[in-house]
Order: sequence, then C-alpha cells, then structure tokens
Amino acid sequence: MANTIQYSTLIQNELDKMAIQESCTGWMEANAGQVKYNGGNEVKIPVLTTQGLADYKRANNEGFVGGGINYQYKTYTMTQDRGRAFGIDKNDVDETGFVLTASQIMGEFQRVNVIPEIDAYRLSKLATIAKAASMGADGYTPAAATIVQKIKEGIKAIRQSGYNGPLVCNITYDALMEVELYMAGKLTAQTFSMGGFNTQCTSIDGVPLLPTPENRMYSAITLYDGETSGQEVGGYVKGETAVDVNFIISATTTPLAVSKQDDLRIFDPSVNQKFSGWAMDYRRYHDLWVKENKKKTLWVNTK
Repeated sequence: MANTIQYSTLIQNELDKMAIQESCTGWMEANAGQVKYNGGNEVKIPVLTTQGLADYKRANNEGFVGGGINYQYKTYTMTQDRGRAFGIDKNDVDETGFVLTASQIMGEFQRVNVIPEIDAYRLSKLATIAKAASMGADGYTPAAATIVQKIKEGIKAIRQSGYNGPLVCNITYDALMEVELYMAGKLTAQTFSMGGFNTQCTSIDGVPLLPTPENRMYSAITLYDGETSGQEVGGYVKGETAVDVNFIISATTTPLAVSKQDDLRIFDPSVNQKFSGWAMDYRRYHDLWVKENKKKTLWVNTK
C-alpha cells in the first residue's frame, strides 16, 4: 500500500503541472490568490469599494472630508464537480508495469478530456458575461483585411471602460492565421508566463494572442453527465444555441479561476472491493467568476 500511495502522489503532481502548462486558460488561476478556500465546494472572494475624491476644506482647518471603505467577502459555490473512475484487471499488468500504465492513462485522460473541458467552460462563461455586459461584437468571419481592426476595437472598448492594465487575448487558430497573413513580417512576439511556464506569443499593442483550439471557443457548452443515454462518453459539446467565438480579450486580473483536484486515489487489487484489479478515481472541482465591477474589462468577438 505504501508504494501505491507514493505512486499516486507522483502522478498527481505531474497532472497538476500539465493542467497549467497545456491549458489555454491556465493564466487565469494566477488570480486565485484573492480567493479564500477552506475545502469543500465554497470559496470566498473579497470585494473592495471606496468613495471618490471630495473637496479639501481650507476654511476653519476642516481639511479632509471623511470617506467610506467597504471590504467584505462574498461566498460563491463551485458548480463544476466532475470525475471519472478507471480500472485495470490485475492480470493485465504487474505492479511495476502498472505505474507506467497508470501515468499514461491519467495523463492522456487529462490531456484529451479534462483540460479541454475546463478551458471550454471558462471561455464560454467569459463570453456569456461579456455579452451580458454589452462588451462584444457578433457575426464576424475572420479575414486578413479586417481582423487586426476587430482586435483593436476590442482593446479600445476595454480601455475606454477605464482599465489601463495588461490584457490577454484567447484567439482561435483560424483568426490568428488571418492576423499573421495581414501582419506578415511586422508581428512582434512577447513572453507570456502561465504558472511558471513561459511561452512566446504573437502580440498586438502589447496584448499577447494565445492560440486556442476552436473546440474550446464556444459561447456556451453542454456538459454530459456520463450516465444519461447518449451522454455515456462524458465530456462536453457545443451548446445547442451557442455560436463560435473568434477571440476573447480580458484584463489579466479579471477572471477568478479556481481548480481543485481531489486526491488521485489508486487502489490495488487487495484493497479494491469492486473487482479483481487496480482502480483509479479522479475528481476535480472548478469554476470561474468575474466581479461585478470587472465585467467591462472583457470583450468577445463571435462568428
């Protein structure tokens, strides 16, 4: 049993690294430092509001007008509680071989299924929030002659809302190709960091363009429960009324993304009570929120 626990810990550490490195939205988790998490499915997010400037009163040495500060935590619930169980018959592999097999199975599962679903959920939620805040444009098919203008329009809209900090743009490969065709020989690259991993990205006006697969860029998604007829494969699909997203621009500090992986449990055949073999349980809580006063720091462009 000691070896089984050790192996599962090593595998989980690698899965955590992969989740940040291969995710197109891993940069959003840098904001999780603002969030209080004490286990379970609830998080607390701080909200700070202050009053504006007032006149300084010289007469009668009155001086400053007192101002109000409101700082409180708001409780949110993580709505995404997802998991899967896998099993291997004990006669298929010996214990030494199983460690490698477990790594391959869980690594492939996270790469192909978990990471795309988390990305798609986060991006669809940002798209929904941006649309509700009237921060977006619809009905655009990316073309070299106009794509840079469309991106600049999004940047301008966020700047005009009063935000002057760093921005990030998740963009489909189709839209990025049109940018590269238009800006051939003129593009600049910059280093963008996600969870300690650095990557080189094309940028416009200092905004890095993060290439994002089209199947993660929807305005809404439908999650499969893994049990209902037709949903046994699990995962997600494009929502019935959803549209394809070309790009999403966001202030780097706006998305509050939290992702908590439960301990990866591996049971050997002597402990597993369900069948004669090895069992692996994977579970992950995650969600994303945007504070009310940050909704104007988003921009979505859809087909």
